[in-house]
Amino acid sequence: MRLPVLLLCTAALAGCSVDMGGFAFQSETKGGVTTTTTTSGSAGISTQEPVLTPEGECSVGASLDPSTRPLPKEIAPGITECELVKLKGGRPTDVLVGESGKGQREVQVLYSEPGGREIYMFTDNRLSRIVKPGQGDPGAVASSR
Repeated sequence: MRLPVLLLCTAALAGCSVDMGGFAFQSETKGGVTTTTTTSGSAGISTQEPVLTPEGECSVGASLDPSTRPLPKEIAPGITECELVKLKGGRPTDVLVGESGKGQREVQVLYSEPGGREIYMFTDNRLSRIVKPGQGDPGAVASSR
């Protein structure tokens, strides 16, 4: 009993996913003949936060911690991609998803606003930089973690 619980906790703490598979055996006797049937099933649980798809929608998954984080009060460095969409109140104009040379997920989220375009840059699902119209040097807009 302790080994399955230990394996589940280890996988959850590693920030990966848990895949539980199993088999069920059922024996049935009819007219003196015994038949055995086997069925299998599996379940997967993701421990990662939802991220934006290239279509601008949040990925859906069941998290081990359903409470995750409360919605932040403002757009600031450190929020997630999906938190930005919730705070903005609508789907972005464009989403570019890529990978850095270091193997990190990099996402650029574009919103076309009446005053111009706003670009939100994320590294590994955390807002690292904001570029708004008329703010000069885009590197000085927001500090990275």
